[in-house]
Amino acid sequence: MIIQKMMNHKFKKNFFAITIFIFCITTLFLSQGCSVIISSATSDMMEALSTTILNNDDLSMVKTGAPSYLLMIDSLISKDPKNKTLLSTAAMLYTAYSDLFVKDTARSKKMAQKALNYANQAICLEKNSACGLKSETFEDFEKIISKMKKKSVPALFALGNAWTAWIMANKNDFNAIADIASIELIMQRVIELDEGYKDGAAYLYMGSLSTLLPPGLGGKPALGKQYFDKAVFLSKGKNLMVKVVFAKLYARMIFDRKLHDQLLEEVMAANPCVPGYTLVNTWAQIQARELINSADDYF
Repeated sequence: MIIQKMMNHKFKKNFFAITIFIFCITTLFLSQGCSVIISSATSDMMEALSTTILNNDDLSMVKTGAPSYLLMIDSLISKDPKNKTLLSTAAMLYTAYSDLFVKDTARSKKMAQKALNYANQAICLEKNSACGLKSETFEDFEKIISKMKKKSVPALFALGNAWTAWIMANKNDFNAIADIASIELIMQRVIELDEGYKDGAAYLYMGSLSTLLPPGLGGKPALGKQYFDKAVFLSKGKNLMVKVVFAKLYARMIFDRKLHDQLLEEVMAANPCVPGYTLVNTWAQIQARELINSADDYF
């Protein structure tokens, strides 16, 4: 019965996945010839590639090119299986591609599991005690997460991101839904260590998780609003997707038409061409328009 109510409420789509997808692409660099170089120092070519993708307003082009990155990153990992940065990047890239572009349920589950496997490998390399983290009791899980340091934020965020996608892909399984508490713990730790990471993306997750279910089933809209407000503040208006998610998950949940329309009108009125956010903002405006068009029926 609970599962059915959850499904009726709809397990909310990860609207901000495209943001993660864009960040992931920018960490990859394939050198000429057969050798592959992954470096913490950004090369001129990598900067050029990153700038081109981040400032691209053609979603179809990105969708078409994404599978090549997936194959490439699998190849990179096969050559360097203990590269934490590469594993975390792979987890987020697979997660984002699946969330955005994969409609087939079986394929979505497969990709979500692969992303989670990569994320678990990364966190294990980051901290030995975190190996097999998903199988720990919640008490032990909490102890392990609480000891993570700031240097572990990328791996932690990637794990929370991949785990969320895995739950979405397995939303008919009550055991999967029960893992939400673990994801909240991960994102809360990210906030404690570096709240500005990816322009406050952890707050966006916390807000989404708090408004995932209606109040009668454990949802916390008031708390969710606090998280969304913080995400808006930290994104400084650059990432329009923040307001789209705010409107979709919070304003619609509490039937606040005024806030809903205000947030979406701000998104539509904004110039999407912001350095580093043009692609995500283009997607945000498409989503905003769909929400505006369906508002009369919803409210």
